[in-house]
Amino acid sequence: MELLAPAGNIDKLITAVHFGADAVYFSGKRFGLRAFAGNFEDNEIVEAMNYLHARGKKGYITLNIVANDEDFEGLDEYLELLVKAKVDALIVSDLGLVAYIHKKQPSLVIHVSTQANVTNTASAKVFADMGAKRIVLARELSLRQIKAMHAALGDSIELEAFAHGAMCISYSGRCLLSNYMTGRPSNHGACVQACRWRYTIKEEDTNGEYPIEEDERGTYILNSKDMNMISHLKEMKDAGIVSIKIEGRMKSVYYVATVVNAYRRALDSANMQPSQEIIAELEKTSHRNYTTGFFLGAKDKEYIESSMPVQTHEFVAVVVEKKEGGVVLEMRNRFVEGEKLEILSPNPEIFNKKMEIKAMTDANGEAVTDVKGVQQRVYLPTSLPLEVGDILRRECK
Repeated sequence: MELLAPAGNIDKLITAVHFGADAVYFSGKRFGLRAFAGNFEDNEIVEAMNYLHARGKKGYITLNIVANDEDFEGLDEYLELLVKAKVDALIVSDLGLVAYIHKKQPSLVIHVSTQANVTNTASAKVFADMGAKRIVLARELSLRQIKAMHAALGDSIELEAFAHGAMCISYSGRCLLSNYMTGRPSNHGACVQACRWRYTIKEEDTNGEYPIEEDERGTYILNSKDMNMISHLKEMKDAGIVSIKIEGRMKSVYYVATVVNAYRRALDSANMQPSQEIIAELEKTSHRNYTTGFFLGAKDKEYIESSMPVQTHEFVAVVVEKKEGGVVLEMRNRFVEGEKLEILSPNPEIFNKKMEIKAMTDANGEAVTDVKGVQQRVYLPTSLPLEVGDILRRECK
């Protein structure tokens, strides 16, 4: 299966490729559902696609807003840019946009977004007849249902599904809480994530005599757990899924590195059965309690969450340059001489190995024992085969 990773900006795109993604999905400054992810200027889209194609990777651009008439303004020029950039596919949810893009630029491959809520074979066939090449399935489907859809569809259209990350509490992400409560339109990329807030509900007819109050689970009654299917990849493939998607264009570089690395190793393991070490990797970056969502036929209430995000490890530094006899590190959290930090790397020789921090120097060759400046850079001598993009981390205290 294709491993598809999020890229909210160019640093995350490079990180996803470094840690083993087969493809990335990202957005320009318009038409995407993550307006605050940083995203890519027009020239950056071209540069990103050149970077990906030079490494045998693919890039998919999101045009997955729920469009109004005014949103079509400037679309023709944008589509021309995407053709010239040789974008591998567009991820689109709006029915009108699907038809419009296919008519205006038939060379552009269309993947139908999960926002289109495709939950049945008939809907998938409609999109296939419109020229779409892939469906990103609604998250409310079970593997049993997906397998039946695949059997009915055959090779007429590819099936993609989310495998990991945050989930919306509303149906496949179509939510109006943000619009109603803050005026920020969720279906135009400006979601405030109101479902993550804390709420109290009171029964009206009894003047609040029976409120739903905080207990040991808290009061996050609209909040969903995070999806985690790393132990069920073989089942996903057997159901006919050709691409597994990681959520997280708003997440950190460290999140992208950790999750992509884990899923890459899981996909490459014997029979797609990851070791406990790899499964535990997903505890090391920020997440809510995990669930398999609807894939295994779970009931809705089983993915309701009640806790804040947690993680066992923190991002300390990233390798930004290789030099003779060592590497240059860029600080993300304070670290000092004598610490032993864990290596996050696609290289199996050094993955999860501990290295002692010693003999650091600055750009002037002066000794450094305490790295505490924001994005401070230091030279670290080491014989370990660290590469640019590798990460150093430590267990949270």
